[in-house]
Amino acid sequence: MQISSILLILAVFVMVGAYLYLPFMAKSRRMRSGAGETHEVSALKAERDRVINSLQELDFDFNLGKIPEGEYPDQRAALLQKGANILRRLDELAPAAMSAVNAEARIEKATAAGRADASAKPSFAADTDDDLEAMIAARRRNQKSKSAGFCPKCGKPVLVTDKFCPACGKSLS
Repeated sequence: MQISSILLILAVFVMVGAYLYLPFMAKSRRMRSGAGETHEVSALKAERDRVINSLQELDFDFNLGKIPEGEYPDQRAALLQKGANILRRLDELAPAAMSAVNAEARIEKATAAGRADASAKPSFAADTDDDLEAMIAARRRNQKSKSAGFCPKCGKPVLVTDKFCPACGKSLS
């Protein structure tokens, strides 16, 4: 093998190595330049989430009657102000990410979404006893029409549509 071919192969290896190593160098440069800012943004986002959770818990407790009506507006306003300050600080650090919407409107929107999730659960408190009794009777009728009793061999429950016991295989016809 000639020396020129060895040098050519070596040059190709060096160029490929440099090409493969370049993304790692760019990433480490980015991390060194914005590591403090990224940590601060992360901490602010975590604090924002804590404020939103606190607002949701405050609303929930107020709806349950655990918080007096006189204290609720003051506590809610204080949490909204704290959340708005956090969002303003986040806007200063990352203006392109959240510049379109007002900070207080964003925190209200997040709180409203949490309230909507909490209120989506079905409530049976509004039903009267007669409605509940009718629902129970209808369910029992549906269950009776589906059940054919029990298997004579093993005693497991069987349905009207079953021709054989699902547990032991005995013919039910």
